[in-house]
Amino acid sequence: MRVLVTGAAGFIGSRLSERLLARGDDVFGFDNMNAYYDPRLKEARLAKLLPHDRFGFVQGSLEDNEALTAAFDKFAPERVVNLAAQAGVRYSLENPRAYIDSNIVGFLNILEACRHRGIEHLVYASSSSVYGANRKLPFSVEDSVDHPVSMYAATKKTNELMAHTYSHLFGLPTTGLRFFTVYGPWGRPDMALFLFTRKILAGEPIDVFNNGQHTRDFTYIDDIVEGIIRTLDRVPGPDPLYNPMQPTPASSTAPYRLYNIGNHQPVELLRYIEVLEDCLGRKAERRLLPLQPGDVPDTYADVEALSRDTGYSPSTPIETGVKRFVEWYREFYSV
Repeated sequence: MRVLVTGAAGFIGSRLSERLLARGDDVFGFDNMNAYYDPRLKEARLAKLLPHDRFGFVQGSLEDNEALTAAFDKFAPERVVNLAAQAGVRYSLENPRAYIDSNIVGFLNILEACRHRGIEHLVYASSSSVYGANRKLPFSVEDSVDHPVSMYAATKKTNELMAHTYSHLFGLPTTGLRFFTVYGPWGRPDMALFLFTRKILAGEPIDVFNNGQHTRDFTYIDDIVEGIIRTLDRVPGPDPLYNPMQPTPASSTAPYRLYNIGNHQPVELLRYIEVLEDCLGRKAERRLLPLQPGDVPDTYADVEALSRDTGYSPSTPIETGVKRFVEWYREFYSV
């Protein structure tokens, strides 16, 4: 297939692009290479992709409609995976406008480009953060998600609503994936595993929010990418079982689906830190702090729908995933 991947220099986008190239697809990357975190890491990810003769790339932002449509017209993709976004729950408290620009205006540009070019399937990144104040576990795509607790979460829920509108009005097949705490080699420096590793190796204390008692459904990068590819290959149609008298957010009479994509194995943060300490061979100095604004106490993905429809089966325990991350970190940063 010819697949356009936005956010191709990002953590998930670069790994997805590698996997698509390895199986013989043509991939065109689109990324603005912004400085939300160290662009040198993005450049290093991109450098692994550029030697492939079936990989093309252009730098641009989703909110730059002219640049985005030019990329679509140059590459003529058959399918699109939209992973570009302004990420981060905490940063959305400081700079909410960045989330409107990238995650809403930019996503509208994606939808319009797909609509007018007959794209076969748009797969896009949502987030487990949409569950917000929900406390019923595990989180199910059948549940209401009307109580976000960050602007980031609100924009991701908005993406789901916008996608459904285009699926309904224009027959554009769309699938949203609610990612749960992705980690692994080449990961984002603003995520806990990266921050903890850097500080422990530097002999600095780590900030442990909610006294380390919250749980996260940590999901290894390769399991995430496997789920994306399985989803990309399965173009949704109208759900024959959809009941408008008892609607759910997960499906529709339109060619539209939503899935959780997680490990289905929540882990307490203190246990996660213990595994990291074992891999590093060092103990962390822990600074226990309360839960941060915008954060939620627990996440736990019900992945039954994704498993049923695509055969998705996450298989990487945190002991394996954290070990691989530490090995990559030591090599990449020569620590």
